[in-house]
Amino acid sequence: MKKYLLILTLILGAFSFAKAQDQQGDEQNNQKKIKALYVAYVSEQLQLTPDEAQKFWPVHTQFENDIKAVNKDLPELQKQQAYLDVKKRYQENFSRIIGTNRCERFFRMDGEFKRKLLDQYRQRNNQRPRLRRGL
Repeated sequence: MKKYLLILTLILGAFSFAKAQDQQGDEQNNQKKIKALYVAYVSEQLQLTPDEAQKFWPVHTQFENDIKAVNKDLPELQKQQAYLDVKKRYQENFSRIIGTNRCERFFRMDGEFKRKLLDQYRQRNNQRPRLRRGL
């Protein structure tokens, strides 16, 4: 009997491990899709030439890393100030590559893309039928 319980436990453990890996793989695929959509959106909206894109995206990667490095546990105003400081630091770099007007447009579009993405996520979640508890 103990042998069967051990085998059953191992099978269930392997199943849950495989399920967790599938979910992690799905999340990584979703992140890659979002990143590809973002790159296409920004490239199209800013009308980046191949030369500009080659210079822009490495600087953008550094910019993203600095934004992600902002301490999320800061009080809200300090966190917003830290984000603004990063943007100010990169404004000159972006302006040299794509010009002042498109740099300003980039910072607006960055926020627009995130809002659109969040809106789509919310719409999809609201359209899913919810299971009733207690039935």
